[in-house]
Amino acid sequence: MTVNLKNFLNPKIKMSKMGEFQELMPINGLEVSSVSADLYGDGRDDLTLFYFGEGANFAAIYTSSKVTSACINWNLKIKRHFIRALMVNTKNANTYTGVKGAQGLKEIAVALAKALTIKLSQSPKGASEIIKITDLLFSSTGVIGEDFPHTKIKSTIPELVKKLKKEQNKYVWFKTASAIMTTDTKPKLAYEECKIGSKLVKISAVAKGSGMIAPNMATMLAFIFTDANIPSVFLKSMLKKVSLTTFNSITVDGDTSTNDMVGIFATGKANNAKIYNILDPKLVDFEKALYRLSLNLAKQIVVDGEGAKKFITVNVVGAKSISMAKNIAFSIANSPLVKTAIAGEDPNWGRIVMAIGKTQEKIILNKMQIKIGNYLVAEQSKQAKDYNEDDLKEYMKWGAINIEVNLNIGHGSFTVYTCDFTKEYIDINADYRN
Repeated sequence: MTVNLKNFLNPKIKMSKMGEFQELMPINGLEVSSVSADLYGDGRDDLTLFYFGEGANFAAIYTSSKVTSACINWNLKIKRHFIRALMVNTKNANTYTGVKGAQGLKEIAVALAKALTIKLSQSPKGASEIIKITDLLFSSTGVIGEDFPHTKIKSTIPELVKKLKKEQNKYVWFKTASAIMTTDTKPKLAYEECKIGSKLVKISAVAKGSGMIAPNMATMLAFIFTDANIPSVFLKSMLKKVSLTTFNSITVDGDTSTNDMVGIFATGKANNAKIYNILDPKLVDFEKALYRLSLNLAKQIVVDGEGAKKFITVNVVGAKSISMAKNIAFSIANSPLVKTAIAGEDPNWGRIVMAIGKTQEKIILNKMQIKIGNYLVAEQSKQAKDYNEDDLKEYMKWGAINIEVNLNIGHGSFTVYTCDFTKEYIDINADYRN
């Protein structure tokens, strides 16, 4: 039974019978283009540019991996918090490519800065401003260790810049979200709106991610765009806070990528009242909207996990601390034995017990209760008195499976979202480079 996205995602993003999202709203101050640099050799779009004609405040969080791509290294050196463009390529991670990969990225940056400066000079205002390479961010996703195809990318930049569009209708957003995909089976998009003071603010976002998904950050790219006028320092604070229980609360296979990036870009075109500090009441609705959007995208990534058939929610409550709850929740969610049992629709709750125990957290067995769905399966160190295997087997056929562990020793809780492990996951990753 496959997962139905409509059960999990924000109701503002409806699905049609053909599985297509309704359009996201355009963000004033943003232009977008996606073209093919033929990195895959089949003509699919694989290069995307997000351009901010008058610049944008931005904040980003990156992978915690100690092996990082050239683009991550580049971005971390950018000390400005106001940028002009973000370029994304798929197929090649530009990771473990040495000096050659870094130099290739610099050549691309020089070519892109020149092309955007030419575009700027051709605008009605005839601006003479020069775009610097330090005004640019980059993101890459794909195979690690292969030579970075910088020549192909560089030669495609004029076309990429020429095709920039201010009108971001649903086809432009779909084209964009599709262009950043690797093993994803569907594009991932989300939209929210809220008010800052009396001004309506829009937030549109795209993401990719399907495999190598684990916290900090996963093989995910997520790009969030808003017309709000919010300083970068406050964007960073809200993004870090929201990500703890959204992008960093998902896992597909427990593997953390070298290229993860979640970024938020604010063009300021909504002309909302000035924000003076992170505790400004005017930011409350925006942070809530950012949380909803981020959780929406995070769940879409899990739903589209490589080979996934079931969406799994693991909720640990009654822990001594949030840290304890998080550790146990991820131990369950990352367990191949738990995930394969769910794929096989087997209510083997003993595997959940195993995953709890291996964390070495100080639990009290007689107090712990385990539920699968609404069914209590274990308590007081043994199988629940009213346990009915037939009921559980019927429930395991569902496309969404909920696991709850109540430790009954405190007030800490944490929720992790994951998916099952199927034979398709093995097939996808065994043939990834073929």
